[in-house]
Amino acid sequence: MRWLAVFGELVVAALCGVAAVWSWRNGVRTSWYSPNGDMPGFDAIRYSGPWLSLAALAAAVGGLLLIDLLARARRTTAGH
Repeated sequence: MRWLAVFGELVVAALCGVAAVWSWRNGVRTSWYSPNGDMPGFDAIRYSGPWLSLAALAAAVGGLLLIDLLARARRTTAGH
């Protein structure tokens, strides 16, 4: 039964990792502006706080699940 919990935590931790990458990519937007007259062309980067906060939260939850997963797996193999 413990191995089922370990497998479930592994799946949820992987989903948290995917969610962190996805929300980070949505939180950073790059805009390119071409030269116009005397103004030079430039790139502008816009950061969206809610998306980056979600990425940080998903990474933290995934990391905690990974730590718990390793503790459960070690406890299971040690026979406790």
